[in-house]
Amino acid sequence: MPYRAPAGDIQFILDHVVPLAPVSGTARFSEATPDLAEAILTEAAKLCDTVLAPVQRNGDLTPARLENGVVRTSPGFAEAFDAIRDGGWVSVCAPAEYGGMGLPQCLNMAIHDMMSGACLSLQLSPLMTQGQIEALDHHASDELKALYLPKLISGEWAGTMNLTEAQAGSDVGALRTKAEPNGDGTYAITGQKIFISWGDSDLTGNICHLVLARLPGAAAGTKGISLFMAPKFIPDADGNPGEANAIKVVSLEHKMGLHGSPTCVMAYEGATGWMVGEAGKGMAAMFTMMNNARLGVAMQGIGVAEAACQAATEYAAERQQFGAIIGHADVRRMLVGMRADVFAARSIALACAQAIDMGSATEDADWVARAAFLTPIAKAFGTETGMRVSETAMQVHGGMGFIEETGVAQFYRDVRVTAIYEGTNGIQAMDLVGRKLADGGEAAYRILEEIEAGAEAARGALPDLAEEVWAAAETLREATEWMVSQAPQDRQAGGAPYLRAFARVLGAHFHLRAAMADAGRQALAAYYIRRTLPQHASDLAEARDGADTVFALSPEALGL
Repeated sequence: MPYRAPAGDIQFILDHVVPLAPVSGTARFSEATPDLAEAILTEAAKLCDTVLAPVQRNGDLTPARLENGVVRTSPGFAEAFDAIRDGGWVSVCAPAEYGGMGLPQCLNMAIHDMMSGACLSLQLSPLMTQGQIEALDHHASDELKALYLPKLISGEWAGTMNLTEAQAGSDVGALRTKAEPNGDGTYAITGQKIFISWGDSDLTGNICHLVLARLPGAAAGTKGISLFMAPKFIPDADGNPGEANAIKVVSLEHKMGLHGSPTCVMAYEGATGWMVGEAGKGMAAMFTMMNNARLGVAMQGIGVAEAACQAATEYAAERQQFGAIIGHADVRRMLVGMRADVFAARSIALACAQAIDMGSATEDADWVARAAFLTPIAKAFGTETGMRVSETAMQVHGGMGFIEETGVAQFYRDVRVTAIYEGTNGIQAMDLVGRKLADGGEAAYRILEEIEAGAEAARGALPDLAEEVWAAAETLREATEWMVSQAPQDRQAGGAPYLRAFARVLGAHFHLRAAMADAGRQALAAYYIRRTLPQHASDLAEARDGADTVFALSPEALGL
């Protein structure tokens, strides 16, 4: 079945559920008018449907390969990337002074939603570059900005981030990569990094690596880490790719999915690099890129979920088993549940993007805090939705879902890693109940007040649904009060179910908004609120159980 980018659903959300209007009402984003937004979504949908989606299977069946030290991409990827570059899609939210469009993340993330559904393996490349653009814009010197940003924004060059080492995964502070001063303002970087998405390719003229490394005598842990720019080719006096840097692709990772996206083991052998930001402040600079990427990864999960949902619905309408299986109650249950979850996850992610835009445009502390609070929820729930919907799509296909020729298994294989990278979903949950509740729950309570106000406004038109949403918000408020009062370990033990419950309640809130705006959306909202929202109660029961049950079994009792 051909993929159809969900521009209409996204447009509805930006018009009625998570409105773009407040963002375009700011001075910073005044150019993001409704007409411009509609035109951008329409053109992005055409790109995804006609250019990116046709190469999706190529990436899986003919993976990227390493030949003589150079990565060769899957058939059709070069032409598809040219269309991304030539259309200016890398530049959507980049600063205008360096050639970007300066548009809001609401629109940029909507584009990534559609690109991910069309071809996740290829979407990763512009996403990584955009994250690097943001990191450089916030932390690099004027000289580095002037040299790198125009090339990255135009898509002529691509960007990566190099954090992970074999012995230092989530514990980034354990990294061993060194950066020795050369005495001329540059540094010699030596070390090995793993899991580097698009660490090399034949798509662009240069690949710019942001690398975390430790200076001589630097403090242990994350406080001693600095960030460096190390390009594949060192720019010459005119800013063009010059001599090759001492960077080598050791191998490509053999992965469960995302075969079209080359994930590299990178060796830095005294490579020339330039410091980005201040010495010892590398993690702060890199987190600018990672936070950008976390919302982008949420969109990856949602985009793949959309594609899987479309494929399952089309198959169910065609597959005959005592009539078309779309008429069977259990199959219909799966299809409606998939569609309802996709809408909820998409609305949450776009709400996070809206908060990011409003925070950057107004510098209002409440918007900034809202964006920070929603980021781990959007990332974890978006990627879990991607996995859950992709798995359900396989179930709808029955035995054919287990057969690779149908292509439906690729959705699950490709999306599975999104729950792992850019901070595992467990780390997102610990962040939510740790740093994001460190304000005593104020950001959470403001969101809950908004949900309850929305439910109150809906009581006249949809009293039963409104009551369910209001009651769920009250239950979540009580659980939040409990979380705020607990010791760190008890919070962490319940972090994942608490995050999931918060997402469920937010999803119900957005479904209720949709139902109020369009009577045609009421049936989907009713399904979500009556069948899916009740799961928040069991999630919160688990969240409030504390750590004792988790640690009651010793490692030996677990089988060691």
